[in-house]
Amino acid sequence: MPHPEHGVHSIERHALPNGLRLVLHRDPTLPLVAVNLWYHVGSKDERPGRTGFAHLFEHMLFQGSAHVGTNDHFRHVQSVGGVANGSTWYDRTNYYETLPAQELELALWLESDRMGFLLEGLTSEKLDTQRQVVINERRQRVDNQPYGRASELLFEGLFPAGHPYRWPVIGTMADIESASLDEVQAFFRRHYGPENAVLTLAGDFEPETALASVERWFGDIPSGPAPAPVSAPLSALEASVRLEMSDRVHLPRLYMGFRVEPFGARGWWTAFMAANLLADGKSSPLVDDLVVREELAQDVSAYVYPTEEVGVMLIVATARPGVDVARLESRIRLHLHRLGGNPAAPIAWSIEAELGRARRRALISIHSELQTVDHRADLLSQYATFFDDPDRAFGEATEIERVSESAVTRFAGSYLNAEQAASLVVLPAGA
Repeated sequence: MPHPEHGVHSIERHALPNGLRLVLHRDPTLPLVAVNLWYHVGSKDERPGRTGFAHLFEHMLFQGSAHVGTNDHFRHVQSVGGVANGSTWYDRTNYYETLPAQELELALWLESDRMGFLLEGLTSEKLDTQRQVVINERRQRVDNQPYGRASELLFEGLFPAGHPYRWPVIGTMADIESASLDEVQAFFRRHYGPENAVLTLAGDFEPETALASVERWFGDIPSGPAPAPVSAPLSALEASVRLEMSDRVHLPRLYMGFRVEPFGARGWWTAFMAANLLADGKSSPLVDDLVVREELAQDVSAYVYPTEEVGVMLIVATARPGVDVARLESRIRLHLHRLGGNPAAPIAWSIEAELGRARRRALISIHSELQTVDHRADLLSQYATFFDDPDRAFGEATEIERVSESAVTRFAGSYLNAEQAASLVVLPAGA
């Protein structure tokens, strides 16, 4: 991938008087354009008793605005051969379209209309309809899903009451049911204005023409006061947290959660590589040992959440039939001790060799994803939103290259010990 400051992969940054930040990334390789709009609002901007609003708006913003009918956003985009969707996370909500390059104006009109005129089309009937959609989504994906409540319970162990990562992104059933139209409207006014947004265009367009179009569609939308940043003080876990729950499942599952440095920090990338080293691919230490050789686990995975206030590293393993979860956890701990450089750990694998393997796999994944304009647009929005530095989107490979064996060992010794973990065991009901 050529450097973003040269050739076809250039980046321009602009800011409209109303506060909207704009990133233009021209790439005429294909006749496509990706439009990616990030709002710096997620579930962490909610409060206990009023959760699920950000995710609810992921649905509401497709239900029409002053000049776009209900569900017409999808209809307009699909009619020209494009795709559109949105997603919600702890720290942000994003909406995106990928269309033929000549349809850029259509996407800008649609996004600007719901930014500036959504409340004119928001009714109690639409709110009630989408409330039921979200309630059903929670039932299907969480309440009636095997192991569906596990992550929520684990995060309740990792974070104290009142911390904005403690409650689930989708919200609680009681809060979704009780959300009023006035509260929903106030949440939108507070968080969904141009002053709290980043718009990225990536693909085949002329930057000067695109800038004029953005100014025409978004320039008259009034700005409001920037939302106050969420304060999230967090004391260290005083002792390991041990949790247990029963569920309608056939096999026990172990969840291990660790707080790590926030997304973008040097330590977050070390955690990212540690997770990849441990469980990415069939030849990784945890998969090779627990699943293939010892046959203790049905599956095992490790990953790091890209969260803004504090990162979270998870290790998840499903026990095989007849295997005691305590034995499975003990074996995982041995691997963590080995990763931390403990010479007494009776696990024989080379940190240097495994880090090299994990690095190669991670670099392949990053470079593959960078081939698509929609992924590049999303990365540019992400780094512009969190760090006001979209150029960092093209530096992820460098961050991976910089993670050393000694850094991984220090990280594991400092962060992946039992005293700083929250562990959850999900047992089959009746076990």
